[in-house]
Parts: sequence; structure tokens; C-alpha cells
Amino acid sequence: MQDYRLSATEIADLRAAHRATRDVREAYRINAVILLGQGRPAADVADALLIDPDTVRSDYKRYKRGGVQELLRMSFVGSEALLDAEQLSELDAHLQDALYPTAEAIARFVEQRWGVRYTPSGMTALLHRLGYSYKKAKLEPGRHPAPDVQEAFVEKYRNLTENKAEADVIYFIDATHPQHNPVIGCGWIKRGKEHPIASNTGRQRLNINGAINVETLHAEVRFDDTIDAASTIALFQQLEQADPDASRIIVICDNARYYRSKAVAAYLTTSRIQLEPLPPYCPNLNLIERFWKFFKRQVLYNHYYETFEQFRTACRAFFHGLDAFAPQLRTLLTENFQIIGKEKPKTCIA
Repeated sequence: MQDYRLSATEIADLRAAHRATRDVREAYRINAVILLGQGRPAADVADALLIDPDTVRSDYKRYKRGGVQELLRMSFVGSEALLDAEQLSELDAHLQDALYPTAEAIARFVEQRWGVRYTPSGMTALLHRLGYSYKKAKLEPGRHPAPDVQEAFVEKYRNLTENKAEADVIYFIDATHPQHNPVIGCGWIKRGKEHPIASNTGRQRLNINGAINVETLHAEVRFDDTIDAASTIALFQQLEQADPDASRIIVICDNARYYRSKAVAAYLTTSRIQLEPLPPYCPNLNLIERFWKFFKRQVLYNHYYETFEQFRTACRAFFHGLDAFAPQLRTLLTENFQIIGKEKPKTCIA
């Protein structure tokens, strides 16, 4: 008896194509190959799908001959050939510069460029084979210094970490302003169902000033009415109390005006705090930004708090229970800095 079993990778590729297709005939064809590839007899697969066993074997042979593209080729209009190796290479290079919102849009480009027609599901399968996945694009600052300026700061940071005294510490500092409203994120929801999350109508928010030591994962935070020079000085005092043995507390900050205020400057003359400003427009170099993002994901994503006080309490509870998140934070807060501008931004094409 012939062994029709497929590898886990092949099954995953077929499942991805099945999720993407909207064509019933394509879905049946993919189902047949998946079931056969899982080791089920052709007769049982045919009986379950109400088709002929020879059709099941034929679909399997088409898949093994040319992958998902060949399996779905019967849905293509006419008898156009698939893209050859040179065309696939050109398409891959194009997609690394251009961002398309749908597989259908890419299929239109392919038809205009080479006269080859793909269904949306066929194009989705091709994109998976080329190593692409459907996910959100990543925002980055539109204004930022040249990569060499950012790299110069990273080099300065390396020197600070290597040459500081053993008891000295380095903190990344910044403020965040979470709003009393859920942030809708992805989650596993039953197909065909909705998962509504209540929202608030107000615009109340918290002002949280904080600093984190990425070496020890120790964080100091404050909840203040406003973030200003007074709030900043109070946070500096917390850092000095938390690290009594440090002769120097290096604080890496952005270029907010209150860091350059007269009150802060006066405080620093007798303080162990040493401010190290980042280059302008470089949140990518401030590691606390990752910490704030993690905080919001844990507290705000898909969470509804009926009252503002419940919201505040949940935020405080996160910071009081940081030890529980140590494994995730250790992986997240690495000193692997992103340098913006090294890669060419993608062009979004509707």
C-alpha cells in the first residue's frame, strides 16, 4: 500500500492555504490532500468528502508534483504558466520594497507584470512558500538622525556599561500615559463568533513616570498628576534611595524639556545622578519603551476596567508584581538596539 504521509511542514502549508481560500472546490481539494497526508486511506477520505478515491489520489499527485500552486491551478483562469524561478526572484525583491494589503493586490501586480493569473488563495500559498506572513507593519519615527549618529550613541552606551564602577547602575527613564480604555489586541476567538469588549466613554488617563535597570530588572515608578521637573526630581530621589551604594547613577533619557529645566539642573549639581541624553527622535534607543509596551500589553490589551480606580489599581499591581514577569522581561530588555534608517522604508500599495 502506498504511503501518502506528508511532513508537518507540508501539512502546515496546506492548512494555511485552506484558511486563505474562499473557493469551496479549492477547500475540498486541500482537505483531501491533508487527510490523505495524515495517513488516512484514500477510500475513507473519499467517503468523508463524498468524492471518488481516484480524485483524492489525483489531487495528492498534483500537490506532490507542484505544491499548493499546482493543486489550486485548476482555479486559475486559462492555462497560463506559473511564475518561473527568475520571475519569483524578481517578485520577492519587489515585495521587500513594496507593502501590499492583500494577496489579491499582489495577484493583480503579477498579472499586470507577467500576464500570469493567480487566485487570492493561490497567491497566499505562494507567499507562504516565499517566506512571507500576513502581519501588521511596524511604525517607526519619520524623523530620526542618521544611522551613524544612533550607532555613536550605542557605542557610548557600551563604554558606559564597560567602564562604570561595580556598584554604579544605569537606568532608562521615560513617562507613559495609559488611558482608561481597553486596547484591542488579537486573541483566539471561535470562528464565526465575535468577542465584544466593553469600552469607556471618558478620556481619563494616568501619568506614570518611571525608570528601569535592564541589568537587574529593577524598576522605580511614580504616579503623578503631571510629568514635569518636580516629578522628575522626585523620581531621581527614588533612584538614589534604591541604590545607596552607587557612586554614580547613570540615567539615559530623551530630550524632554523638563530634563533641561533650571530646577533639574540645580538638583543635579549635588546629586549622584548623571544624565545621558539620547539623540533627538530616537525612542528606538530607549529600552524603557519596550517595558512600557509590555506593561500595556499585560494591563490594557483586551481588559475592561469599569472604574478609573480599578484601572489605577491594576496598573499599580503590575509594577508591584514585576518578579512574575522576569523571564519575559529578560528576553525583551536585551541591549540589542534597533538602528532606524539602515533599511529602506517600504512603499504601501493599495
